[in-house]
Amino acid sequence: DTGIAVVFLKIGMDLHWDAKLSVQEMVDEGVRRAYNNPDNKLPASVLLDPAGARKTSKDNTPAVVHYEVVPGHHLEVICAAKGGGSENKSKFYALNPSDSIVDWVLKTVPTMGAGWCPPGILGIGIGGTPEKAMLLAKESLMAPVDIQELQARGAKNRVEELRLELYEKVNALGIGAQGLGGLTTVLDVKILDYPTHAASLPVAMIPNCAATRHVHFHLDGSGPAILTPPSLDDWPKVTWQADTNLATRVNLDTLTPEEVAAWKPGQVLLLNGKMLTGRDAAHKRIQDMLAKGEKLPVDFKNRVIYYVGPVDPVRDEVVGPAGPTTATRMDKFTEMMLAQTGLISMVGKAERGPVAIEAIKKHKSAYLMAVGGAAYLVAKAIKAARVVGFADLGMEAIYEFDVKDMQVTVAVDSNGPSVHQTGPHEWMLKIGKIPVSAIGGHH
Repeated sequence: DTGIAVVFLKIGMDLHWDAKLSVQEMVDEGVRRAYNNPDNKLPASVLLDPAGARKTSKDNTPAVVHYEVVPGHHLEVICAAKGGGSENKSKFYALNPSDSIVDWVLKTVPTMGAGWCPPGILGIGIGGTPEKAMLLAKESLMAPVDIQELQARGAKNRVEELRLELYEKVNALGIGAQGLGGLTTVLDVKILDYPTHAASLPVAMIPNCAATRHVHFHLDGSGPAILTPPSLDDWPKVTWQADTNLATRVNLDTLTPEEVAAWKPGQVLLLNGKMLTGRDAAHKRIQDMLAKGEKLPVDFKNRVIYYVGPVDPVRDEVVGPAGPTTATRMDKFTEMMLAQTGLISMVGKAERGPVAIEAIKKHKSAYLMAVGGAAYLVAKAIKAARVVGFADLGMEAIYEFDVKDMQVTVAVDSNGPSVHQTGPHEWMLKIGKIPVSAIGGHH
């Protein structure tokens, strides 16, 4: 998911535009060129008519643009690409003035699940009006990670005190990487505040996933910004090898319901063979076709489905980045898929909700978790890809992937416990900073 384009502009009051287009149109033209760049075509995630037909705009336009007019004659630009995994976990609440912001955050973060791909950053906006608080939360995420410097020098004001307190207490929740339990849930907590009405305390929280994508530049009229891509040497080398001591190899082409029923929570599997893909639009169309008694274009009997919308390949790629999409959006289709299509297992990102867990238990199925935010690495396990159904849906079409040693973790097994519940609980006890009874209601 290469996201919707969000652009923050600080426009100097003395700046003169040499343009016939509006600022929104200029930004959209930039988005169009970036997402349709022939050397690195990115999937277009943006849909027009959101409450109706939800048809793709094909070029990821329009962008969401925020303007601030400031003194001077320069232009400051921040571009961010925000995917649905973290954006959909955004929260807003109108607290009473005497309510505790810390309590609200600690109560709310566990309800956000793991779809926002922790460890990440929490952006919090406090004050103003409801829409101002949301904007502050989003804008706060654009600042560099600096919580370690803040810890070293100590807080100088209330906002900095809150950042330090929330950083410690959110990490004490034990949610951990990918929501499986661990020491690090947030890498930083960002807060921006604004004066508010005497009767109000609006608070907004927007998470940024580990795959945070934004770029900042200034234009002074002397020419375009020169942006040098970071060196690939800045990243760790990809040295991952399949480890058969840790993981069990699974042959998807001969997989039986009995094998699936024997998988255990937390077990690591290496998937080999052919799997099908499908996400929101494909599931909706399958639902409509089954309701009308129509024959599906593919047979799901004893097959595994991967919740993904792969990126188009470039150069010698078999498939572009193919990271899992948030699985909870498919929860409402899970009973139908398991009961009516013969499907035996699913692969996706993050936890499943009660409806899906119930269906998985009932049909002795299992749900497998792939790593969210590592789409390029997952794609390296895919050796062949072809569209087998609903080609008109673009990246939402049903593909068949041929995979070699694609690593996944059993997140919900045929008995129904979820590692996204047991893992964080166990780590919260290990960290031992939070009295379990205080937030016992969440488990």
